[in-house]
Amino acid sequence: MRYAELRVLFRSSQKPPFFIGSQVRGAFGYALKSVSCINPSYKCGECFANESCLYYDFYEKKNSYHRYRLDFELGAEIYDFGIVLLGNACEKLPYIASAAYMMLKRYGLGKDRIKYEKFDMYVNGSACLKDDKISLPRDYVKEFSFDGCSGDVKVKFVTPLRIKKENVFLKNDNISLKEILNSIYQRRLSLFGQDHEALPFEVKGEITKKDLRYVELTRRSNRQNTTMNFGGLVGSLEIKGVSKECMELLKLGEIIGVGKQTVFGLGKIKTEDMNEQI
Repeated sequence: MRYAELRVLFRSSQKPPFFIGSQVRGAFGYALKSVSCINPSYKCGECFANESCLYYDFYEKKNSYHRYRLDFELGAEIYDFGIVLLGNACEKLPYIASAAYMMLKRYGLGKDRIKYEKFDMYVNGSACLKDDKISLPRDYVKEFSFDGCSGDVKVKFVTPLRIKKENVFLKNDNISLKEILNSIYQRRLSLFGQDHEALPFEVKGEITKKDLRYVELTRRSNRQNTTMNFGGLVGSLEIKGVSKECMELLKLGEIIGVGKQTVFGLGKIKTEDMNEQI
């Protein structure tokens, strides 16, 4: 899996919302359309260029897995978010960086459209904004690889995990390692345009401790005139005896996200080697 991350960091005179995903995605989409649209009408539906348009691919294309996700933590005191590009979307990083810059400099963020003169931007952890000019590294696409082994791991659900069990979104801790891994695996297949299939290995690992709670989040969509539910599970699981194959998939989940609505920043996980904590 190829990936790249653009990260944006700045302080605001107003405290960021507890969940910034909706605000950032909306403002970023407006800016992305401005830098990628070549249709004077600005209408996507019958546009002659929509199949090659980055904005259309990221925001308007139906029934497809978008090759990016937002990355942040809930309740942060400052704005600190990433836009993680996946697969062939990595080549579009120059457009993504330009749109993020325009979002803050020209169009503004939030209902008051607050603009920002000072902010930092990073590509894979390296600063890419100097003297108000974007300078991207020559090689910014990374390749996921795993050279670890089996062991004991703590999996943290940093932003709400929306995952279905028996066709209903889970609201309790009745979740298994297999369901988490299957969600990551099916997302990986979809990102490559492949059909869903069963996990190609046996799931090995025992959940020994659960510390999960359901967080209710909603988002108002003026465009669709409806309220969207973004609630999901946050907290952590401790899992012992995780096989190498399972561990590799969990590490991949840190990059591509888990469950539904990852483009809004949901499904962010972190893993910690429990043996290193001793």
